[in-house]
Amino acid sequence: MRTEDSQSFTEFVSAEQAGLLRLAILLAGDRGHAEDLVQIALMKSYRHWARISRSGTPSAYVRRVLVTSHTSWRRRLSTTEQVMETLPERAGPLGIPDAEDEELRRALRALPPRMRTALVLRFYEDLSEQRTADLMGCSASTVNTQTTRGLTRLRDALSARDRVREEQ
Repeated sequence: MRTEDSQSFTEFVSAEQAGLLRLAILLAGDRGHAEDLVQIALMKSYRHWARISRSGTPSAYVRRVLVTSHTSWRRRLSTTEQVMETLPERAGPLGIPDAEDEELRRALRALPPRMRTALVLRFYEDLSEQRTADLMGCSASTVNTQTTRGLTRLRDALSARDRVREEQ
């Protein structure tokens, strides 16, 4: 890779890494997996950086790589997951998250991966239905269906939580 391409990639990573990590956390539901996803997406993008940077929108390309890596990773994990008798200890999140934010994240993690991906891309990344469909590799109507069903499930989960609180 040429020096100017390498420098361009370094500048891109410095500017976009935090946003990519936030997106990956929402997609993966776990910071550790999210960091791995970002690294995989950046690694795949680095190999073709000269071509990507010439296209004018490297951010969109890298986000697409991130989403497709997440999707293929989920498929691969679903066939190789093993049941463990005891769970390993997990480190807590950095900082103290707001209780409502954490409940929303928990409800979001409970959604199937395609629904979660559609919601994150539509509402967190603020992408159009068509752009989300392009990133997910499906039709706009599928995005619309996944978004509607995901919002319904989120509302149900959060309203059930509110009912439990009122009863206590």
